[in-house]
Amino acid sequence: MTGTGKVSVTFHSIGPDEAGQRLDNFLLRLLKGVPKSHVYRIVRAGEVRVNKGRADVTYRLADGDVVRVPPVRVAEKPDVSTVTAAAPHIEVPVIYEDEALIALNKPAGLAVHGGSGLSYGVIELLRAQRPQAKFLELVHRLDRETSGILLVAKKRSALTKLHEMLRDNHQIDKRYLALTAGVWPNPRSHVRFKLFKYLTDEGERRVRVSDEGLTSHTVINRREVWADCSLVECELKTGRTHQIRVHLAHSGFPIAGDDKYGDPSANKVFARRGLRRMFLHAWRLVLVHPLTGERLELEAPLPVELQSFVNTL
Repeated sequence: MTGTGKVSVTFHSIGPDEAGQRLDNFLLRLLKGVPKSHVYRIVRAGEVRVNKGRADVTYRLADGDVVRVPPVRVAEKPDVSTVTAAAPHIEVPVIYEDEALIALNKPAGLAVHGGSGLSYGVIELLRAQRPQAKFLELVHRLDRETSGILLVAKKRSALTKLHEMLRDNHQIDKRYLALTAGVWPNPRSHVRFKLFKYLTDEGERRVRVSDEGLTSHTVINRREVWADCSLVECELKTGRTHQIRVHLAHSGFPIAGDDKYGDPSANKVFARRGLRRMFLHAWRLVLVHPLTGERLELEAPLPVELQSFVNTL
């Protein structure tokens, strides 16, 4: 990697504001510009230590932990002028905002953050558009190809509480809309598979069903049916990477337009009929406000390009 960055061992003491987050997420924030594959490699090799011992990437940091980080040369940061130039021209609609959090309606094709060859994502754009904001952090992620509701915290206390709520799958109700290749057979189904996350040789994140993986659970509610496809609402009971995409694909009903886990021949048919993207949209989020305790019901209707496609069916 190029650039001047961290070239000596460093030690980081975890405070209450950082406690609770996973080791890999902590390192990815700390080592901005370092490929995720490299971060995972140094953890697996035991070069990263927590309280002088080895730790897994899934370890949850605790207040008072001391993290040893080996010498890592951090890649050059993206040209700030690229983000600054783009910021006035890219609007990410705000669904809800108060002093603690922002709910955005992320368009498909826009990553949630920069890296892996991308100069910027939603969070970099938001920071460039709001230079006066003291704190803006992603609460969770959406795949680049997925549209819909994305939460951003404006306070550390809100971020910490929201992360706690996300770990308890009963505290946040997340619903997605997806179009399946093929007709989903049941009005309501519970899909449970163990999902194993891995990196390809190119460093790309992928997930497969495996006994080595983590338990995952999605409730599929069939909403509309056509001759060769169906619109389903996916209710997340766990929040694994690519969970809905892998659950539907492994069940034999991949998402229309999914270029990672989908059916290439079906995707070509959908593309000829006018579908230009993966049909997956985070449309509804219900939660208790992390600071006030009030109930929030957030909705983002299907974007125009998906609704227009549905209207042709």
